[in-house]
Amino acid sequence: MLIGILQTGESPADLRGEMGDYPAMFEKLLAPYGFTFRTWKVMEMDFPEDVKAADGWLITGSRFGAYEDHPFIKPLEDFIRKAYDAHVPMVGICFGHQIIAQALGGKVEKFAGGWSVGPTEYEFDNGKVVMNAWHQDQVTEKPAGAECIGRSDFCENAALVYDTRAFTVQAHPEFADDFVGGLIETRGKGVVPDALLAESQSKLGTPLDSPAVVKRIAEFFKHPRG
Repeated sequence: MLIGILQTGESPADLRGEMGDYPAMFEKLLAPYGFTFRTWKVMEMDFPEDVKAADGWLITGSRFGAYEDHPFIKPLEDFIRKAYDAHVPMVGICFGHQIIAQALGGKVEKFAGGWSVGPTEYEFDNGKVVMNAWHQDQVTEKPAGAECIGRSDFCENAALVYDTRAFTVQAHPEFADDFVGGLIETRGKGVVPDALLAESQSKLGTPLDSPAVVKRIAEFFKHPRG
């Protein structure tokens, strides 16, 4: 099964050499499930020729806001709607979670409550899940076709499913603690409040449930579809 990775951002240059870029992180996580991969850098206007060019699509995280005016945003929203109508499964992570919701009628905002950073506990439909977070933007209104299956006190719409067509998560199952620690150093200082960065850094090392979420992503992609 070919998974097309729609890359919407890059990991910090200072971390990329040692820890890899976002597509490589997802390939490492999902390769044990028998998938193959191809990446399109949509943030550079490199789009697939057709929504059926892959068997499923994974939209990565990004520094960009889904509501911002970047050249790739509207074409990506159009692609999402076409893939949704064609029942080609999509997975969205962080920005990917947000842009799928926005494209399908939801609302994404820079959250007035601030940031969520580091190990964070979510209440999923099958129990408590801890994953690393790194976001201020979030889905504040889910689309009509979405069901919320994960939330936290900070993020009401932390995981959404759209029948068998899309599964999206606000947090980052692909982010290990060393990468989050690197983000704190390279992107957090002067942007995220110092007290929150210190608290988040102190929580690094908390056992994560990311493997269970990755398994769920793999099962979603492999779910039989008519």
